[in-house]
Amino acid sequence: MSNQIQDFKLPSGWENAVPQNFESLASSLEQIHKNAYSASVKAVNRLATVRNYLIGFYIVEYEQKGLDRAKYGEKLLKNIEKRLNTRGMNETLFKNCRRFYILYPKIKDYLVSGISPTSSDEFETSPEKLISSMSFSHIVEIMTVDDSFARFFYETECIKCCWSVKELRRQIATNLFFRAGISNNPKKLLQPTISGVSPNYGIKEPFTFEFLNLPARPFNENELESALMDHLQEFLLELGKGFCFEARQKRIVIDEEYYFIDLVFYNRLLHCNVIVELKDDSFNHGDMGQLNAYVSYYRENEMNDGDNPPVGILLCTKKGRKMVEYALAGMDNKLFVSTYMLTLPHKETLEKFLQEELG
Repeated sequence: MSNQIQDFKLPSGWENAVPQNFESLASSLEQIHKNAYSASVKAVNRLATVRNYLIGFYIVEYEQKGLDRAKYGEKLLKNIEKRLNTRGMNETLFKNCRRFYILYPKIKDYLVSGISPTSSDEFETSPEKLISSMSFSHIVEIMTVDDSFARFFYETECIKCCWSVKELRRQIATNLFFRAGISNNPKKLLQPTISGVSPNYGIKEPFTFEFLNLPARPFNENELESALMDHLQEFLLELGKGFCFEARQKRIVIDEEYYFIDLVFYNRLLHCNVIVELKDDSFNHGDMGQLNAYVSYYRENEMNDGDNPPVGILLCTKKGRKMVEYALAGMDNKLFVSTYMLTLPHKETLEKFLQEELG
């Protein structure tokens, strides 16, 4: 007899595993309940996804061919919500359903024939896999990404790593697609997200600041700093979890002389200040001495009860691994050197990576 009924997995050897005591009975019942509940959730998720695709189909087809479509015009979705008057059936859902139908046209053929159509594009998730492996809530998050290749990237990694909706949203918000494309080791970058393990709070390498839209001409550190402050929300997302902005050009006094720290943040997850120094050039070991002095100052003068020692980050355009290693040698403070990029990676880089992922 099969040990699997669609999504419902029966325990191995269940027909011969007669409970011998109360604990084994309770354990068996608990496992059966968990398996059945998991299967029911998957089934409901699939049906909800199919339902929403059909809703999108009917709306789009009506908008294109409905005899009285002009009568309702721009308020069509709001009018449908009012007419149905059913909990959950609202304008937001209808917009998502419509976009779902438009972005994934091959699902229609799959629903009609029951067979996933052969794709001429290797970077396209099959309709069967999309429906069976992702909830509609996941799909809604991925549909916020305009580029079809980027959507495929997130679909692939979400299915492989079993991301929750919250984790998927975080990965999209922090530009995982771009960071993987410009990373020297995309597999290592993605490794912490596998099997539901939360990423640690390490420093990204590199940061991507394409949202700044800086001019092609050379710019200085003040212009870079100003641009980051003008796009503070995007900058905080790129920094990662828990970062709160504290100060810009923070004035401190050392040996009766004024010094100015570019940017100061507080990370509420790490419980420490983060000192950020910006450079418009490649790494210079002298910059590390300056950053170390600032971090030491904060460690001695600015820490509050419950704080962990501050962290320093030097952001530059380029760095040499050995020079960074030598410059950091012997320093007690937690100092990091990372690079930043102002443009997006080449698509070919990610295509090669995803071919290996699918291989």
